[in-house]
Amino acid sequence: MANVEVDPTIFRPATFIESSLANLSRALAIGCALIVIVLFAFTRDWRSALISLTAVPLSLLAAGLVLYMRGGTLNTMVIAGLIIALGEIVDDAIIDVENVRRRLRQNRESEAPKPALDVVLAASLEVRSAIFFAGMIVALVFVPVLFMQGLAGTFFRPLAMSYLLAIGASMTIALTLTPALCLFLLPGEPAERPEPRFLANLKARYAAFLPCVLRLPRRGVAILVGLLLVAGITVTQLKDQFLPNFREHDFLMHWVEKPGTSLEAMQRITVQASRELRAVEGVRNFGAHIGRAEVADEVVGPNFTELWISIDEDAPYDATLGRVQEIVDGYPGLYRDVLTYLRERIKEVLTGASASIVVRIYGPDVNVLRATAEQVRAEIAGVPNIADLHVEQQVLVPQIQVRLRPEAAANFGLTPGAIRHAATTFIQGQRVGQIYQDQRVLNVAVWGVERVRHDIHALRELPIETPSGARVPLGDVADVMIVPTPNEIRREGGSRRIDVIANASGGDLGGVAREIERRVSAMTFERGYHPEFLGEYAALQESRAGLFGIGALCLLGVLVLLYVEFKSVRLTLLIAASLPFALIGGVLGVIATGGTMSLGSLVGFVTVLGIAARNGIMLISHYRHLEDEEGMPFGPELIIRGAQERLAPILMTASCAGFALLPIVISANAPGHEIEAPMAAVILGGLVTSTLLTLVLLPALYAAFGKREPAIASAPLAEAAT
Repeated sequence: MANVEVDPTIFRPATFIESSLANLSRALAIGCALIVIVLFAFTRDWRSALISLTAVPLSLLAAGLVLYMRGGTLNTMVIAGLIIALGEIVDDAIIDVENVRRRLRQNRESEAPKPALDVVLAASLEVRSAIFFAGMIVALVFVPVLFMQGLAGTFFRPLAMSYLLAIGASMTIALTLTPALCLFLLPGEPAERPEPRFLANLKARYAAFLPCVLRLPRRGVAILVGLLLVAGITVTQLKDQFLPNFREHDFLMHWVEKPGTSLEAMQRITVQASRELRAVEGVRNFGAHIGRAEVADEVVGPNFTELWISIDEDAPYDATLGRVQEIVDGYPGLYRDVLTYLRERIKEVLTGASASIVVRIYGPDVNVLRATAEQVRAEIAGVPNIADLHVEQQVLVPQIQVRLRPEAAANFGLTPGAIRHAATTFIQGQRVGQIYQDQRVLNVAVWGVERVRHDIHALRELPIETPSGARVPLGDVADVMIVPTPNEIRREGGSRRIDVIANASGGDLGGVAREIERRVSAMTFERGYHPEFLGEYAALQESRAGLFGIGALCLLGVLVLLYVEFKSVRLTLLIAASLPFALIGGVLGVIATGGTMSLGSLVGFVTVLGIAARNGIMLISHYRHLEDEEGMPFGPELIIRGAQERLAPILMTASCAGFALLPIVISANAPGHEIEAPMAAVILGGLVTSTLLTLVLLPALYAAFGKREPAIASAPLAEAAT
């Protein structure tokens, strides 16, 4: 291994981690501040806002304590999970507080006011069941993220754990501490506190608009179905991406020359690249190593060079990276790439190769493997947006071969082992001892002189000592020749294999990978040879299949919980029909952020389904309460009153959840926001459409399908039986 201008401070992954943690912590603080503003804007009362806000620090603290007790660490994904849960943490408290405030106001206006304790207790019990089941559903739809496998699971499992812990803590606080704080603070609220003007105007316009929707429920359903069809068609046109590009300031570049390239040639190329890269304004330092030691985690030859650079954090990121890419592209004839440190490690963990798409071909014969790999490369060379296409360098290189002539060796009394030992010692060297110096262990080896061991004529004259003490030239007992030999033979699962490697340009990983799979699958392979598709797209497909598979079971669990809550198949299906409301906005969120569906976007769709279910449960449960507890007959008046009374809590919860995610969406390019930003965009878009459609279409659907079947009296049945 050779090192060139290595700076011990060149690579600072901790800097990226520190920046990510700082940015996410800042987003968490800004989100909390925005939630405070939203609460005061809706309530204009410090008591109500304080009670709702109490759930935030307590829930975050409880989640952090549980993670700490489990031996977890505070990393970027944990903080991201807390940010995503931030808006939902206050939802349960908001629902409880708003219902208690409304009941206390009605109690003050009644002719026979009840004690505050009775009113607060009744109001809390009124929403307790809805809060519990809504919280359980929100947690249940996120469970599939916990079961993600592989690299995706390593990334998202901490996020899911912190999210679920925060949601569980907030639900517990809403059912215990929040009612107690309401009893302590809210009865002292001024009796004549006017409702915020914007909210009063919104309620008035909403009540005037809702009858128009109630008269046309079928048209609303048709519009919803049309929107879902458009969203479904749009999803098929979106680009696919496993994980986004991380905006790190440390980069790795792999330069691979032809096998057999000398160490001196690679050193000349590396030194020249060092001068050019360090001349780029914004590049802080440079380092490189050529080859890799035999005991390293990745053994490579002297034709493999890994370059490292770091750029200043204050330098223009895209412009500096573009200039570096231009310099790297100025070295034709060798394979090279420019990857961030984390991106490179992700690719190597997935396939062992620093590429996004890998077609791995298995078979018994090395020569047939190489020929098949070249056929695959030629077949997929015309795929649009394919980049960096090449076959893994398993080629024939010249190698000295010593082939024993048994009869000639026997004439001199030489054994094959003695001849092999002498030739190997001279050509490859042999360790004969160790020296201990300055607390270091140095190996002592016997090796032939360099200029001689590469000279085939000199090797043929290598003297071999016979048992009689005489010496005979190596060429008299063995044939010494130069033959073509594979530079390396790789195996996996007991079979030889070779890789055809490529990347995708333009951000459409899925489109390139699917076209490659289609073309390769249409090829005819010899018996015993078969391809396997690996890389980021394969990992994305595996993660997506796992999410959908476990998600289907969790969706069944959601339906069971809804039925347990409402004891009605019709209402269960009604709320289930409201879940796609969020998917429409989620697709719009993906389009608004570039039209690329990453793994973070999929997790965002999972998250927003739970939020949509929560709003539907709150509205339907309030309708049932008005019927069962207050005796209102089913009809337009019930629908309008229930929707109007739930307007403020639904808008408050949606606004809190949306504003909590807004800092991540706005600063999507900041370090640490790369994975979370697509997720936040999907949730934010889903919140918008889910809230609008819940407030507009769900009342119309309830008016059309929510009426209970008339009960059959038992007395007439008895008389008929008689």
